[in-house]
Amino acid sequence: MFQPTRDEARRFLFDAWRKHRAREVLSGLEALAADHIQAHPEYHALLDDFEANVDRDWRPEMGETNPFLHLSMHLAISEQLSIDQPAGITAAYRALATRLGDAHRAQHAVMDCLAEMIWRAQRDGQPPDGAAYVRCV
Repeated sequence: MFQPTRDEARRFLFDAWRKHRAREVLSGLEALAADHIQAHPEYHALLDDFEANVDRDWRPEMGETNPFLHLSMHLAISEQLSIDQPAGITAAYRALATRLGDAHRAQHAVMDCLAEMIWRAQRDGQPPDGAAYVRCV
């Protein structure tokens, strides 16, 4: 399993956005990242300024959302949906997207469930509960 460092993950997102804006050829994953970035115009200026933001921290206790974590979770969810892992996540997502009428909004709802599953696993010292995640979605 590929586990990039914080810096590698951030550089990947900066590079994908830069390449997209320059109309350079993108890999499949870079194109997917650029699509998610496009859906978040609030992050465009941040991703246009590598030097000011590559090492910046976002503190939840200050009410801040880490844009790199947010975009990385979008990528993780997209991967899960593409391989239906955990089993049933794709059908649950499609039903949610249909009910909400907006695929991006549905991804954000899935993101809340994913974060909850990860938090519970860490809190309880247990493996992530994929079935509970799918039920949440």
